Amino acid sequence: MFNKILIANRGEIACRVAATCKRLGIASVAVYSDADAKAKHVAACDEAVHIGGPAAAESYLRIERIIEAARASGAQAVHPGYGFLSENEDFAEACKAAGLVFIGPPVEAIAAMGSKAAAKALMHAAAVPLVPGYHGDDQSPDLLRREADAIGYPVLLKASAGGGGKGMRVVERGEDFAAALASCKREAASSFGNDRVLIEKYLTRPRHVEVQVFADTHGTAVYLFDRDCSVQRRHQKVLEEAPAPGLSDALRRAMGEAAVAAARAVDYVGAGTVEFIMTGDDFYFMEMNTRLQVEHPVTEMVTGHDLVEWQLRVAAGEPLPCTQQQLQLTGHAIEARLYAEHPARGFLPSTGTLKHVRMPDGVEFVTSAHAGGPRAPVRIDSGVREGDTITPFYDPMIAKLIAYGASRTDALQRMSRALQACEVVGPHTNVEFLRRIVASEAFASGDLDTGLIERHRDALFAPSHKPLDAALALACAALLEREGNGEGSAAARASSPWDALAHWRLNGDYRRTFNWNDVESDVQLAVTFVRDRDVQELEYADRRAPFAWWASGAPHEYGATLGHTRVTGRVFIDGDTFHVFCRGEAFAFEWQNLLAHAADAEHGEGRLTAPMPGKVIAVLVASGTKVEKGTPLIVMEAMKMEHTIGAPAAGTVAEVLYEVGDQVADGAQLLVLESE
Repeated sequence: MFNKILIANRGEIACRVAATCKRLGIASVAVYSDADAKAKHVAACDEAVHIGGPAAAESYLRIERIIEAARASGAQAVHPGYGFLSENEDFAEACKAAGLVFIGPPVEAIAAMGSKAAAKALMHAAAVPLVPGYHGDDQSPDLLRREADAIGYPVLLKASAGGGGKGMRVVERGEDFAAALASCKREAASSFGNDRVLIEKYLTRPRHVEVQVFADTHGTAVYLFDRDCSVQRRHQKVLEEAPAPGLSDALRRAMGEAAVAAARAVDYVGAGTVEFIMTGDDFYFMEMNTRLQVEHPVTEMVTGHDLVEWQLRVAAGEPLPCTQQQLQLTGHAIEARLYAEHPARGFLPSTGTLKHVRMPDGVEFVTSAHAGGPRAPVRIDSGVREGDTITPFYDPMIAKLIAYGASRTDALQRMSRALQACEVVGPHTNVEFLRRIVASEAFASGDLDTGLIERHRDALFAPSHKPLDAALALACAALLEREGNGEGSAAARASSPWDALAHWRLNGDYRRTFNWNDVESDVQLAVTFVRDRDVQELEYADRRAPFAWWASGAPHEYGATLGHTRVTGRVFIDGDTFHVFCRGEAFAFEWQNLLAHAADAEHGEGRLTAPMPGKVIAVLVASGTKVEKGTPLIVMEAMKMEHTIGAPAAGTVAEVLYEVGDQVADGAQLLVLESE
């Protein structure tokens, strides 16, 4: 076994690998960019080496700097994590040339599976089922169009060297093919340095089911069962679970054996994931990821094995810890990816400082499950802490929540409770969106396919019916406490009433109206606090009810009674914004701040602003261009994903303020549009 390894990654996967190293007594070395100097993964490792600027191309993608760091630190091996250089054959070759063990598959296996087109040919030879499509070398647009026409629409364009949902487009009609192909190639070249694409028949209502495989250098290969990853947005996974619901034992075995056959076809070694697309009981090979997957914790929970430990042992030349017959499924696990993003705005990434973070009670990273002990009900894998900043340079994941139960129903209930306990203040998050999916009938019943979110969009994005009265009562309680008035405050405990004059009157009552702005809906709310000697009441929406409140003594915790209803919750105050968490819901109220919020960039009169920080990669109009509503105007790139900004109304472009290649800040005005 190794004495020291370097982790060539960042965030939660670097923390995850470091946790297993610590448990096994292996020293770990972190690498970090300028943006990550104080990051959690740096603190989690025994040593850390600076490797460059904040952009990935200046740091985490610089092969020579990582190799230098490994050699200087005395590391014997390099764990690539996932993303970045994890499936880069040049990096694996550089490690080998430097005398370092690459904790991953052989270079030849990475190369074979790195090209989707070449991988399809290998799988065809290995008798692994394939979706009808075109995987050829000829990339001329005319030929690609003819192939798409022959396959029949809808078709799926995929970057041949891609992954993670980047460089993918669904084309519904032949007349849309040319524009989709150009966009797909642009994004593929930007993300992977290779604009080759392949075409596949787009299957309607398919499931995305993948199989975890492992192989050692002694000729043994096994599958650690399956995961369902069908719940996706923009071709990126949102919820994953193991095992995949509704698979018969025979189907599960057939998929596992097909996955092992795929691994053997390229003489695979280490951890890999074979991804299938399913319709009914039919399954087809999509691709093989030659690395550990983001969703590997659900497999760890249901098998009781630490997959990172397996990676380390296999890379050190040891045989696999288990045979296929010894592997067993126990219980069910569901993983939710908590992102800093804005679901209501097309899941655009959100940046900013994590001013307040509170996760549900749970175990971080590896648990006693690796030794066959009881699984933790909730596991939390995270690479950030309160006070850290979500930047535009990297993936905006905040944490992964993994819920485990004896059955899928148990795991589902625990996941629901875990999401209700999440509190994040700073960037926008998808917490509420995750809660809605988990609570949806489709997900609860296991009616899964990759179109679940779009098919249930109306319900998942419907206006919320939150306990507004209760939340406002807690906001008022926190405001009163901050001002030093009422029960629970220092003033109320004073020996003399003259020390708490704000709400006390010698004769008559005291009335005060608190003006709140509901940040989520931008609706003004007025709540009147009334105190008549020993009686307190709140007036809201033409209702008046007795009101009492208290601060529990624990940070941010408050309670109140409104009429006959008692409510408790937590309030985090950020300036004049009160973030209220109660009854599993989150609220944000601005106090006495009636400044109008900036309108959504795409609904502003004559003004279009950047919906997120990023780079302008295409300007599709010029000054004087007449446009219709919805006409594409500018294409931006953020976190390697393209975002097209369309005209909010018909009009004439008066001025374009940025050029291709310019970096723009969130909210920056991009052009001026004179509406008709």
